[in-house]
Amino acid sequence: MLKDIFTTKQKKKKYATIPTERAKNDVPEGIMTKCPNCKKIMYTKELIKNGKVCIECGYHHPMNAQERLESFVDLGTFQELDKEMISVNPLQFPDYLEKLEKDKEKTNLNEAVVTGIAEVEEIQIVLAIMDSSFRMGSMGSVVGEKITRAIEKADELSVPFIIFTASGGARMQEGVLSLMQMAKTSVALKRFSDNGGLIISIMTHPTTGGVSASFASLGDYNFAEPGALIGFAGRRIIEQTIREELPEDFQTAEILLKHGQLDAVVSRLELKEKISLILNLHQTGGMLEW
Repeated sequence: MLKDIFTTKQKKKKYATIPTERAKNDVPEGIMTKCPNCKKIMYTKELIKNGKVCIECGYHHPMNAQERLESFVDLGTFQELDKEMISVNPLQFPDYLEKLEKDKEKTNLNEAVVTGIAEVEEIQIVLAIMDSSFRMGSMGSVVGEKITRAIEKADELSVPFIIFTASGGARMQEGVLSLMQMAKTSVALKRFSDNGGLIISIMTHPTTGGVSASFASLGDYNFAEPGALIGFAGRRIIEQTIREELPEDFQTAEILLKHGQLDAVVSRLELKEKISLILNLHQTGGMLEW
Protein backbone atom coordinates (compact mmCIF):
# COMPACT_ATOMS: atom_id res chain seq x y z
CA MET A 1 0.00 0.00 0.00
CA LEU A 2 2.65 2.53 1.04
CA LYS A 3 4.70 1.76 -2.06
CA ASP A 4 1.68 2.40 -4.27
CA ILE A 5 1.02 5.75 -2.61
CA PHE A 6 4.48 7.06 -3.39
CA THR A 7 5.05 5.82 -6.95
CA THR A 8 3.05 8.44 -8.85
CA LYS A 9 5.13 10.50 -11.25
CA GLN A 10 5.14 14.28 -11.26
CA LYS A 11 4.08 15.73 -14.62
CA LYS A 12 6.47 18.24 -16.15
CA LYS A 13 5.15 21.75 -16.51
CA LYS A 14 6.13 24.11 -19.31
CA TYR A 15 6.72 27.75 -18.65
CA ALA A 16 7.61 30.81 -20.69
CA THR A 17 11.11 31.18 -22.09
CA ILE A 18 13.64 32.54 -19.59
CA PRO A 19 15.19 35.94 -20.48
CA THR A 20 18.70 36.18 -21.93
CA GLU A 21 21.78 36.85 -19.80
CA ARG A 22 21.80 40.50 -20.85
CA ALA A 23 18.15 40.93 -19.90
CA LYS A 24 18.79 39.26 -16.52
CA ASN A 25 21.40 41.87 -15.68
CA ASP A 26 18.81 44.62 -16.19
CA VAL A 27 16.22 43.27 -13.72
CA PRO A 28 16.20 44.09 -9.98
CA GLU A 29 17.75 41.69 -7.47
CA GLY A 30 15.35 38.95 -6.37
CA ILE A 31 13.34 38.91 -9.60
CA MET A 32 15.32 35.94 -10.93
CA THR A 33 16.67 32.84 -9.18
CA LYS A 34 19.45 30.55 -10.38
CA CYS A 35 19.09 26.86 -9.60
CA PRO A 36 22.27 25.58 -7.88
CA ASN A 37 21.72 22.15 -9.41
CA CYS A 38 21.00 22.68 -13.12
CA LYS A 39 22.14 26.36 -13.25
CA LYS A 40 18.96 27.46 -15.01
CA ILE A 41 17.66 30.96 -14.40
CA MET A 42 13.95 31.33 -13.67
CA TYR A 43 11.51 33.90 -12.42
CA THR A 44 11.43 33.83 -8.60
CA LYS A 45 7.64 34.18 -8.64
CA GLU A 46 7.33 31.09 -10.82
CA LEU A 47 9.69 29.18 -8.53
CA ILE A 48 7.64 30.12 -5.47
CA LYS A 49 4.43 29.23 -7.30
CA ASN A 50 5.93 25.79 -7.94
CA GLY A 51 6.63 25.20 -4.24
CA LYS A 52 10.26 26.34 -4.61
CA VAL A 53 10.92 23.23 -6.67
CA CYS A 54 13.03 23.90 -9.77
CA ILE A 55 10.84 23.93 -12.85
CA GLU A 56 13.66 22.44 -14.96
CA CYS A 57 15.28 19.71 -12.83
CA GLY A 58 13.10 19.26 -9.74
CA TYR A 59 15.74 20.53 -7.29
CA HIS A 60 14.14 21.40 -3.95
CA HIS A 61 15.21 24.89 -2.90
CA PRO A 62 15.29 25.59 0.87
CA MET A 63 12.04 26.63 2.52
CA ASN A 64 11.70 28.57 5.75
CA ALA A 65 9.13 27.68 8.40
CA GLN A 66 6.54 30.18 7.19
CA GLU A 67 6.75 28.93 3.61
CA ARG A 68 6.28 25.34 4.75
CA LEU A 69 3.25 26.32 6.80
CA GLU A 70 1.68 28.04 3.81
CA SER A 71 2.34 25.07 1.52
CA PHE A 72 1.32 22.28 3.90
CA VAL A 73 -1.44 23.18 6.36
CA ASP A 74 -4.99 24.31 5.66
CA LEU A 75 -5.28 28.09 5.39
CA GLY A 76 -6.06 29.84 8.66
CA THR A 77 -5.86 26.75 10.87
CA PHE A 78 -2.39 27.17 12.41
CA GLN A 79 -2.24 28.05 16.11
CA GLU A 80 1.34 28.54 17.28
CA LEU A 81 2.58 27.06 20.55
CA ASP A 82 5.33 28.42 22.83
CA LYS A 83 6.18 31.28 20.49
CA GLU A 84 7.78 33.43 23.18
CA MET A 85 10.19 30.75 24.45
CA ILE A 86 13.80 31.92 23.95
CA SER A 87 17.28 30.60 24.64
CA VAL A 88 19.56 31.87 27.38
CA ASN A 89 23.33 31.44 27.67
CA PRO A 90 23.86 28.79 30.38
CA LEU A 91 27.57 28.32 29.59
CA GLN A 92 28.28 32.04 29.11
CA PHE A 93 29.50 31.25 25.63
CA PRO A 94 31.10 34.34 24.04
CA ASP A 95 28.79 36.31 21.70
CA TYR A 96 26.10 33.60 21.80
CA LEU A 97 23.24 35.92 22.77
CA GLU A 98 24.33 38.49 20.19
CA LYS A 99 24.24 35.84 17.44
CA LEU A 100 20.79 34.75 18.56
CA GLU A 101 19.55 38.32 18.37
CA LYS A 102 20.89 38.68 14.82
CA ASP A 103 19.09 35.53 13.76
CA LYS A 104 15.87 36.74 15.39
CA GLU A 105 16.04 39.93 13.35
CA LYS A 106 16.94 38.09 10.14
CA THR A 107 14.27 35.37 10.36
CA ASN A 108 11.54 36.97 12.49
CA LEU A 109 11.68 33.82 14.64
CA ASN A 110 12.62 33.38 18.29
CA GLU A 111 14.17 29.96 17.74
CA ALA A 112 15.01 27.33 15.13
CA VAL A 113 11.68 25.52 15.36
CA VAL A 114 8.06 26.58 15.03
CA THR A 115 5.40 24.39 16.69
CA GLY A 116 1.64 24.53 16.72
CA ILE A 117 -1.75 22.97 16.14
CA ALA A 118 -3.10 22.91 12.58
CA GLU A 119 -5.21 20.97 10.10
CA VAL A 120 -4.24 19.09 6.96
CA GLU A 121 -7.25 18.49 4.71
CA GLU A 122 -9.46 19.14 7.77
CA ILE A 123 -7.65 16.58 9.95
CA GLN A 124 -6.20 18.08 13.12
CA ILE A 125 -2.50 17.56 13.80
CA VAL A 126 0.28 18.97 15.93
CA LEU A 127 3.15 20.21 13.82
CA ALA A 128 6.82 21.10 14.33
CA ILE A 129 8.86 22.77 11.58
CA MET A 130 12.60 23.30 11.94
CA ASP A 131 14.07 26.30 10.13
CA SER A 132 17.67 26.06 8.94
CA SER A 133 17.92 29.84 8.49
CA PHE A 134 18.05 30.22 12.31
CA ARG A 135 21.44 29.01 13.60
CA MET A 136 21.42 26.36 10.85
CA GLY A 137 18.46 24.72 12.57
CA SER A 138 20.74 23.66 15.41
CA MET A 139 19.13 21.96 18.41
CA GLY A 140 19.54 23.72 21.72
CA SER A 141 17.52 23.40 24.92
CA VAL A 142 14.64 25.53 23.60
CA VAL A 143 14.35 23.57 20.35
CA GLY A 144 14.24 20.32 22.31
CA GLU A 145 11.74 21.70 24.81
CA LYS A 146 9.40 23.07 22.14
CA ILE A 147 9.41 19.78 20.23
CA THR A 148 8.82 17.83 23.44
CA ARG A 149 5.90 20.07 24.39
CA ALA A 150 4.45 19.69 20.89
CA ILE A 151 4.61 15.90 21.18
CA GLU A 152 2.90 16.09 24.58
CA LYS A 153 0.20 18.36 23.12
CA ALA A 154 -0.43 15.80 20.36
CA ASP A 155 -0.74 13.14 23.06
CA GLU A 156 -3.15 15.33 25.03
CA LEU A 157 -5.34 15.96 21.97
CA SER A 158 -4.97 12.39 20.63
CA VAL A 159 -3.94 13.68 17.19
CA PRO A 160 -1.00 12.82 14.89
CA PHE A 161 2.37 14.51 15.34
CA ILE A 162 4.20 15.63 12.18
CA ILE A 163 7.69 17.12 12.14
CA PHE A 164 9.76 18.67 9.34
CA THR A 165 13.43 18.38 10.26
CA ALA A 166 16.26 20.60 9.00
CA SER A 167 19.33 20.87 11.20
CA GLY A 168 23.09 20.93 11.41
CA GLY A 169 22.86 19.02 14.71
CA ALA A 170 23.18 19.85 18.39
CA ARG A 171 24.08 23.44 19.30
CA MET A 172 27.65 23.51 20.64
CA GLN A 173 27.11 26.79 22.55
CA GLU A 174 24.88 24.92 25.01
CA GLY A 175 27.12 21.89 25.44
CA VAL A 176 25.60 18.87 27.18
CA LEU A 177 22.27 20.69 27.57
CA SER A 178 21.79 20.47 23.82
CA LEU A 179 22.81 16.79 23.74
CA MET A 180 20.25 16.05 26.47
CA GLN A 181 17.49 17.05 24.05
CA MET A 182 18.15 13.89 22.03
CA ALA A 183 17.05 11.73 24.96
CA LYS A 184 14.23 14.04 26.06
CA THR A 185 12.55 14.19 22.66
CA SER A 186 13.04 10.46 22.07
CA VAL A 187 11.41 9.59 25.40
CA ALA A 188 8.47 11.89 24.60
CA LEU A 189 7.98 10.15 21.26
CA LYS A 190 8.11 6.72 22.91
CA ARG A 191 5.40 7.69 25.40
CA PHE A 192 3.30 9.12 22.61
CA SER A 193 3.75 5.98 20.51
CA ASP A 194 2.89 3.72 23.46
CA ASN A 195 -0.37 5.66 23.79
CA GLY A 196 -1.21 4.90 20.17
CA GLY A 197 -0.01 8.18 18.67
CA LEU A 198 0.91 8.49 14.99
CA ILE A 199 4.34 10.03 14.22
CA ILE A 200 5.31 11.24 10.75
CA SER A 201 8.84 12.55 10.21
CA ILE A 202 9.71 14.46 7.02
CA MET A 203 13.45 15.03 6.67
CA THR A 204 14.56 17.98 4.57
CA HIS A 205 17.97 19.23 3.53
CA PRO A 206 20.02 18.99 5.68
CA THR A 207 19.07 16.72 8.60
CA THR A 208 22.31 15.85 10.38
CA GLY A 209 24.02 15.29 13.72
CA GLY A 210 22.03 14.74 16.90
CA VAL A 211 18.74 15.54 15.19
CA SER A 212 19.15 12.73 12.66
CA ALA A 213 20.21 10.40 15.49
CA SER A 214 17.14 11.10 17.61
CA PHE A 215 13.61 12.33 16.85
CA ALA A 216 14.08 12.70 13.08
CA SER A 217 14.45 8.94 12.66
CA LEU A 218 11.76 7.80 15.09
CA GLY A 219 8.62 8.25 13.03
CA ASP A 220 6.10 5.54 12.27
CA TYR A 221 6.67 6.90 8.78
CA ASN A 222 10.06 8.35 7.90
CA PHE A 223 10.02 10.35 4.67
CA ALA A 224 12.46 12.75 3.01
CA GLU A 225 12.50 15.33 0.26
CA PRO A 226 14.49 14.46 -2.90
CA GLY A 227 18.22 15.08 -2.61
CA ALA A 228 18.13 15.82 1.12
CA LEU A 229 21.40 15.30 3.00
CA ILE A 230 20.70 12.99 5.95
CA GLY A 231 23.35 11.61 8.27
CA PHE A 232 25.17 11.84 11.57
CA ALA A 233 28.86 12.58 11.00
CA GLY A 234 30.07 14.54 7.96
CA ARG A 235 31.56 13.00 4.84
CA ARG A 236 35.12 14.23 5.50
CA ILE A 237 35.16 12.89 9.06
CA ILE A 238 33.96 9.46 7.94
CA GLU A 239 36.43 9.30 5.05
CA GLN A 240 39.29 10.25 7.34
CA THR A 241 38.20 7.63 9.88
CA ILE A 242 37.74 4.69 7.53
CA ARG A 243 40.42 5.88 5.07
CA GLU A 244 38.15 5.27 2.09
CA GLU A 245 36.48 7.50 -0.47
CA LEU A 246 32.70 7.52 -0.14
CA PRO A 247 30.30 7.34 -3.11
CA GLU A 248 29.03 10.62 -4.53
CA ASP A 249 25.45 9.98 -3.39
CA PHE A 250 26.49 9.06 0.17
CA GLN A 251 24.00 10.27 2.82
CA THR A 252 21.41 11.39 0.28
CA ALA A 253 17.75 10.59 0.76
CA GLU A 254 17.81 8.32 -2.28
CA ILE A 255 20.60 6.07 -1.02
CA LEU A 256 19.01 5.91 2.44
CA LEU A 257 15.78 4.75 0.83
CA LYS A 258 17.69 2.12 -1.13
CA HIS A 259 19.16 0.75 2.11
CA GLY A 260 15.88 0.73 4.02
CA GLN A 261 16.39 3.74 6.28
CA LEU A 262 13.45 5.67 4.78
CA ASP A 263 9.93 4.66 3.82
CA ALA A 264 9.76 6.99 0.82
CA VAL A 265 11.31 9.99 -0.89
CA VAL A 266 8.47 12.40 -1.66
CA SER A 267 8.40 15.47 -3.86
CA ARG A 268 7.27 18.59 -2.07
CA LEU A 269 4.67 19.06 -4.80
CA GLU A 270 2.94 15.82 -3.78
CA LEU A 271 3.60 15.86 -0.06
CA LYS A 272 0.33 17.28 1.28
CA GLU A 273 -1.71 14.88 -0.82
CA LYS A 274 0.31 11.86 0.31
CA ILE A 275 0.32 12.82 3.98
CA SER A 276 -3.43 13.46 3.96
CA LEU A 277 -3.97 9.97 2.53
CA ILE A 278 -2.01 8.48 5.41
CA LEU A 279 -3.86 10.62 7.96
CA ASN A 280 -7.18 9.50 6.52
CA LEU A 281 -6.09 5.87 6.56
CA HIS A 282 -5.17 6.02 10.24
CA GLN A 283 -8.26 8.02 11.14
CA THR A 284 -10.71 5.63 9.51
CA GLY A 285 -8.81 2.41 10.01
CA GLY A 286 -9.84 1.44 6.50
CA MET A 287 -8.03 0.65 3.28
CA LEU A 288 -7.23 3.09 0.49
CA GLU A 289 -8.33 2.34 -3.04
CA TRP A 290 -6.71 3.77 -6.15
